Amino acid sequence: MTKELYEKISEPFKKTPRALRVIEKGNKILTAVTYIAYIGLLLWEVSRRDENFWRVFLIPAIAFAAVTCFRKVYNAKRPYEVLDIHPLLKRRKKGQSFPSRHAFSIFMIAMAVGTVWSLAGILFLALGVLLAAVRVIGGVHFPRDVIAGAAVGIATGIFGFYVF
Repeated sequence: MTKELYEKISEPFKKTPRALRVIEKGNKILTAVTYIAYIGLLLWEVSRRDENFWRVFLIPAIAFAAVTCFRKVYNAKRPYEVLDIHPLLKRRKKGQSFPSRHAFSIFMIAMAVGTVWSLAGILFLALGVLLAAVRVIGGVHFPRDVIAGAAVGIATGIFGFYVF
């Protein structure tokens, strides 16, 4: 992504305060809904006293830790560091952009939720696409960051929940 491309995709949101609020609130709401759904899934599994609890807890937790460690070592810069832009989503964090943990998390949680209720899993995959778009439009991630986060989340979910 170039500075010009970012300015082009973010301009409509900068011009309209309501649209800017949609990006800001969308980021917060989609993130919160995802984590609340995951906690709900864990509570559901505990209440059922099902062996699936450990799978839906450990697979995402281990993968999240691995993604976090990789990000620290790889330490890719964020768009606002590289392109000299003013992101719509206010962040001060430096580096650790690749892969996006937000994208990874929502897609990983979609895969976990899908093990219990496939329609909810599909819904969270769709929400993942929205969150990924918000993170790019918001200027805190490059497209490659969210694509990689989504791919790792989906691949880990397929391997951990359906193959392993």
